[in-house]
Amino acid sequence: MDTKKKHEIEVALANEARAISSGKLKEDSPLDTSEEFRLFCEACRRGDLKVCQEMLQANIQINARDIYDYTPLILASLCGHYEVIQLLLENGALCERDTFQGERALYNALNDRIRNLLLSYDYAKSTNPLQPLAAHITSLLTRPVPKTDDITITAYDDQTFHLHKFLLAARSPYFAKKLAAAPNTASWKLPSNIPADSLGVALQYLYFSEVSLQSVTRGLSDEEELVVLNGIDKIGRQLEMDRLFEDITEISDRRLLRQKRAEELDRGREQLEDWFKNNVLRNKVVIDTEKVDSIQWDRDNTIFADVLLRADDEDDEDDEFSPGPSESSTPRSRNTLGPLNGIPVGPVKSRSPSRHRKPRKSTVYGVHKAMLLRSEYFLTMFNSPFREAQSTPYLQIIKLDCTPQVLETILTFIYTERSDFGLDIAIDVLFAADQLFIEKLKQRAALIISSLGNGTTSTVEAENPRGETDQEDAIDAYEIIRAGWDTRVQRLEEFGARYIAYRLERYIDEPEFAELVQESAKRVTARQETDTVEVVDDIRWYLSERFRLRFEDTHFDEMMDENKIHDRDPLAAAVKELGLSDSGAEAPPLQSVPDLETQLGAGAVRTLDGEIAGDEFAQDAINYQILLGKIDALLERLNLDA
Repeated sequence: MDTKKKHEIEVALANEARAISSGKLKEDSPLDTSEEFRLFCEACRRGDLKVCQEMLQANIQINARDIYDYTPLILASLCGHYEVIQLLLENGALCERDTFQGERALYNALNDRIRNLLLSYDYAKSTNPLQPLAAHITSLLTRPVPKTDDITITAYDDQTFHLHKFLLAARSPYFAKKLAAAPNTASWKLPSNIPADSLGVALQYLYFSEVSLQSVTRGLSDEEELVVLNGIDKIGRQLEMDRLFEDITEISDRRLLRQKRAEELDRGREQLEDWFKNNVLRNKVVIDTEKVDSIQWDRDNTIFADVLLRADDEDDEDDEFSPGPSESSTPRSRNTLGPLNGIPVGPVKSRSPSRHRKPRKSTVYGVHKAMLLRSEYFLTMFNSPFREAQSTPYLQIIKLDCTPQVLETILTFIYTERSDFGLDIAIDVLFAADQLFIEKLKQRAALIISSLGNGTTSTVEAENPRGETDQEDAIDAYEIIRAGWDTRVQRLEEFGARYIAYRLERYIDEPEFAELVQESAKRVTARQETDTVEVVDDIRWYLSERFRLRFEDTHFDEMMDENKIHDRDPLAAAVKELGLSDSGAEAPPLQSVPDLETQLGAGAVRTLDGEIAGDEFAQDAINYQILLGKIDALLERLNLDA
């Protein structure tokens, strides 16, 4: 580095330090000594995608640094964990060139693939995670169709602005009080001492647009500029938007500009989220499904909703019934003949006609078309000539094919860009987001499934010999692979194949596994004899990865090197050492040992076919060949050449 460049960097760092110490600029990577952050850094170092995802959902500081001056992104970059790096960047981790921490992440990248990923998220090329939400709300100012505005503000020169009550109420304390007192207000007249240009600036700011004094005053004389600036100050005070004037002040420093923009988007998101929770969620209606059509919600309502969304509870598959007048839930005596010829079976319900099913429930949410337009599904619907786009005396009810919990998750994302949900509903959210064409939420659901699903846990680890059950690990791999096919999400196909490969001994003999292989084969249009079966190819690859990683973790390759067996692939080295074929054929029988108990007592282990292996290395190598052989046998049985 030349002297001039070095001096420029030193000056920039000194200026940055002074700005931080004065409180003018926030530090991008503040020190975090908490135990939670230490565990987060450790997970990034190990590449534990599941723990990283869980801690991000707990709102851990993603850009903080530990006591050794490492950020989570630097640790993941240094250790080469591509998927963890991608997760961090998608959740707002900073990698800005020409900054100390950004350059460290790039310099320490383990390979070019990771370095290119980091460069693709450089500040100059990336956006704030809240930018999609902000861009949509900004677009509402100029979107003529479909009509979503419900209030008009008129300036003294008769210039009009068509706006949305719920946004005004969420962002301006003045409008929140005014509209709460008179929710049917349809127009508002601007005081004559405030220019229309000043109102335009305030509304752009309120609708999340990036505005600056330079863009506002360009081409104006000094006198006109002063009038506009005074008007901005007045309307900011009237609408109780205290930061309006300060935030639109021109800033030349890129980092400070980015910081102020990010702070305003965060604050705006919090305002929208509070309004959403206190109005949309708090006013949801839970009603018997058979009565849902009787709901009549006036258009002049206190939450300014202009459409209703409905989601029904799932059907009760357990055939539960609520007790009727002649039902009994008392156990019959042992002398009473019951359904099993007198064998007592516990509580027995009467079969009288008075028995009836528990009423199914529906949940109805009053929402705003302006926000639903974030979904291509609703955008098309409200621009169509169909019934849902027509104006009616009462709000129309649109039924969605999902549960209330899933619908609430979708609405939360639409209004706030938040998508914090668990593995228990991730598949349902995935399909609902796919149906509604909300691509970002669909990818988020896929990420949660592939990270919280713990796909690289082996069979032994997953079954947990200590007797504890990891509920999050109890997933349906077949369902996930089919979901990946149906929703066109490659991440899920790969995750499902990896999940099965790491537990292949559990799946290989199941009829459902054979059905999955057949389905994968049929997905190839005009299949030829030479075509592969995609799911089988993926499983073979991850199976090789599974055993190769086990050998590397136990440093088996180093042991082979000591014995002068040179092979870049430790798995192949183990196979060669044990005299096994690499074609997937069954392993040759081991030498018989007369005293089996002695063998077991000395630490010998059994392979999948019940034979005795000398140690865990031999066991893994033989099991690998056995599983490959089982795959080949299955393909032969299904008459598939892959």
